[in-house]
Formats: sequence, structure tokens, C-alpha cells
Amino acid sequence: MSVRQTWMVREGGATAAWFDVRLAFADGARVEALAVLSGRDVRIEDVRAQPPMSLDDLAVLGEWLENPLFQACVEAPGGGPGGARRARPAWPRGTEVCRLVAQEYRAAREEGGDPVLAVMRVTGHSRRKSLRLIGQARDEGFLAPRRARR
Repeated sequence: MSVRQTWMVREGGATAAWFDVRLAFADGARVEALAVLSGRDVRIEDVRAQPPMSLDDLAVLGEWLENPLFQACVEAPGGGPGGARRARPAWPRGTEVCRLVAQEYRAAREEGGDPVLAVMRVTGHSRRKSLRLIGQARDEGFLAPRRARR
């Protein structure tokens, strides 16, 4: 799961912040949501799921998102200009990180986006570190080799 602040609007004394939320499951299912923090209220504006979610799953979506979204919302007020430094999301180590990097890389390719930028967004690492992680995922066999060897 990844939660990242997309944008923030300040008008008068009120602040509204939008967050992109992505859930990826082991079976390949994905859920993307747009959440809005306005005052003390958090609302889900948009949900996209592949494969489509049942009504029961949609009812449980709030419970799935509650803790990660709360953490991101708590960090949001301090995340503006001059605020607290952004921390990288917690990621597993070893082979599991290679699997997750490969999953994000393939998802971005399927959607027609930049796969390196997608890995950078999810990991919070620089382009160089993200390319290194993608290379490690290739070495571990989670991604196809870059070039066919002769």
C-alpha cells in the first residue's frame, strides 16, 4: 500500500489536502483511491479497482485505508513549505523489495506511464537508486532481462 499527498489548497484559514492511495494485493488485484482531508473530515472522492470490487469489499475499503491514510493525513499539515521533512515510506528488504519494485514497474508499463518514475514515487528514492532497484529485480528474475544475451 502507498499513500502520498498529491496537492494541498489553502483558502483563508481552511486547508484541503488530496491523497493518492494505492493498494496492491498478492493475487494481482489493485485498488486506487483519491482521498480528501478537509478540516477533520476525510472523504474518499474516487475509487478504481481492477478487477471491479463487490459492494461488500467497497464497504470494507474504509477499514483497509484507515490507518495508512490517517498517518499520511497527520503528516500533511507539517508537510508544506518550511514544514517537516518528508520521510520515505517503510519498505521491506531483500527479495520482497525486488518483487514489489517489479510489480510497480510492470503496472506503470501496462498503464503507459514511466516505470522508473513509478518506482521513484512508491519507494521515495532518487532516480539512480530506483534504477539500481529495478536492476536488482531483473537480476533476481522478477523482470525480463534488458537485452537478450548472445
